[in-house]
Amino acid sequence: MTDIEKHLRETSYPGRGILIGRTADGGKAVTAYFIMGRSANSRNRVFVEDGEGIRTKAFDPSKLEDPSLIIYAPVRVLGNKTIVTNGDQTDTIYEGLDRQMTFEQSLRSRTFEPDAPNYTPRISGVLHVENGAYNYALSILKSDHGDPSSVLRYTFAYEAPLCGTGHFISTYQGDGTPLPSFEGEPLRVFLSDDFTKDIDTFTGRIWEALNADNKVSLFTRFIDIQTGTYESRIVNKNQ
Repeated sequence: MTDIEKHLRETSYPGRGILIGRTADGGKAVTAYFIMGRSANSRNRVFVEDGEGIRTKAFDPSKLEDPSLIIYAPVRVLGNKTIVTNGDQTDTIYEGLDRQMTFEQSLRSRTFEPDAPNYTPRISGVLHVENGAYNYALSILKSDHGDPSSVLRYTFAYEAPLCGTGHFISTYQGDGTPLPSFEGEPLRVFLSDDFTKDIDTFTGRIWEALNADNKVSLFTRFIDIQTGTYESRIVNKNQ
């Protein structure tokens, strides 16, 4: 299994990343979502609470350039489902699930981001916690190795996830021009008892592992699998 801290320390620019899993003691569903930025526009952001979820907001509104791909709601909650994504497809999934569509069906109307030459993948996740049962899924929509004429769609579903395990997916595999899209299955991550003993430890260690120059914001949430209650944290580089 992947040591997520080591992986993040050694990857200068994973872009945006989603981690979903289960604590070592089995009692909590966990998720983390972070954003990074290389441009001034991308770095000019913070996470703020928005109902049961969060949204991105310009830290300095006077410096906001194109808001289309950077201002969105990364996290929304629909009943016992928590949706986490790197773009406005959060709303697409929310609306689809609300109409009794599946996670995969909800994303059929979406593709990668229109930011040539990177064609940034859309990564998404959903956690389903209900009456002591837990499952989650991850998705990535991307161009076929940089060719925007072809869309690759992958969905990965995890039923009854094992204690102390999780999966991580990011938009990129590192820095470059154009940025190299994530390849392969989501990384299987070891969530040790020490790492997931509480949400503050979990949050702090992920934040510290992210590249100091490029990291922008981090959101984490622990959901009690028996009760559905949750606690969350937000860390913003811009304070």
